Amino acid sequence: MFTHEKPAHSVAIHPLLPAAWEAFSASLPEAERQWAKLHDFKANAGQLCLIPDGQGGISKVLVGYSADAGVRWALAALPNKLPGGHYHLACDWSAEAQLQASIGWGLGYYRFEYYTKPDNKARPVLFVENQQARAKAFVQAVALVRDLVNQPANHMMPQHLSAATQELARAFDADFSEIVGDDLLKQNYPAIHAVGRASAHAPRLLTLQWGNSEHPAVTLVGKGVCFDTGGLDIKPSQYMRLMKKDMGGAAHVLGLARLIMQLQLPVQLRVLIPAVDNAIGGDAFRPGDILATRAGKSVEVDNTDAEGRLVLCDALADAVSHKPDLLLDFATLTGAARVALGTEIPVFFSNNQALTAKLQAVAAEAEELIWNLPLHRPYFDQLKSGCADFTNSGGSYGGAITAALFLNEFVPESTPWAHFDVMAWNTRERAGRPVGGEAMGLFAVYHYLEAVYRGD
Repeated sequence: MFTHEKPAHSVAIHPLLPAAWEAFSASLPEAERQWAKLHDFKANAGQLCLIPDGQGGISKVLVGYSADAGVRWALAALPNKLPGGHYHLACDWSAEAQLQASIGWGLGYYRFEYYTKPDNKARPVLFVENQQARAKAFVQAVALVRDLVNQPANHMMPQHLSAATQELARAFDADFSEIVGDDLLKQNYPAIHAVGRASAHAPRLLTLQWGNSEHPAVTLVGKGVCFDTGGLDIKPSQYMRLMKKDMGGAAHVLGLARLIMQLQLPVQLRVLIPAVDNAIGGDAFRPGDILATRAGKSVEVDNTDAEGRLVLCDALADAVSHKPDLLLDFATLTGAARVALGTEIPVFFSNNQALTAKLQAVAAEAEELIWNLPLHRPYFDQLKSGCADFTNSGGSYGGAITAALFLNEFVPESTPWAHFDVMAWNTRERAGRPVGGEAMGLFAVYHYLEAVYRGD
């Protein structure tokens, strides 16, 4: 996708905003200006015009983009539209803007081709003089998230998610451990065990650790529900169809962990993934059951389809016992978050006002929208139980908030914590973002981590 070389025949790519087109057009030779006019090129977002060189080749590429979408996606459609060959950017963008554009170019290469014959046609390559390794790190992290989410459930059960985590640990010399099956009960992870026990695929808690113990401790927790039938409160078939993506939170923390390790962020990293298959069987947990949790709090099961928060609560209790400087969790937790902000904007909650403000601020800098919703504590009344400390479902209204409030019960106020409720799936095709699994909030969160722990 990238090259360090810029041969003499490399073709210039000119990314243009509509407002800049008139002035740029005036600088073109008459024949090129007429060619662009013939093809009705006005530098509108997504427009592409290949200017011929008179010898059967291309002299330059004109591509329109939107300022609202940002430079990251300005070139993202080109790997699928340009013929094979060498290309380079011809613009006065800053080094950071060129980096973001190269990341978008790299993401435009993404294909999920595990089960189809790959397209082996020649692909264009982009000359990236500086920060090529950094661009590749972001592309590979996002691709990891997408690959994991896109895998069908019969190839991504808890044992497969374990194998993927072990592979990542080996690649970066990290430590890996797991607790499997009934050992979860012996080591006090009862809620994880309860959700996953009915499946033929044993539930497990995966742990990856990396970094210098003298560095600040950052812990990532990801929901790893490898398939969600809804349990005995079974989902209708149309809502079950995409439930292979219910391990999207786990995919996110592995992608983020890869980025942290590959770019050598000076942190002490710990990743926890409760991996389960929420199956239906004779030993499935039931509505009305009262479950124990690692934190010693009892939970009445109001709905077996609110299982993500049950597996997360044990992992969060483990996480906070190590007193991290920062705790982040990612989960495909609620449809309510999608109702509130749609499928493309990750929702986040936090117990720390300073952390909330910083995350919201870096989102603009990272050109990735994330949005804060309140941990409105009066809504916790919706989780009241007459026979346990609380229930696992809070009714029809404010579902994203009540889910976050449930998790908040397992995180002390002294631990800075943010919870990301993500879709992890593109429902529509966009440049560099095909329909399918997607990393959401990754750029914004890494931007925050780097600003805090490297001081860039």
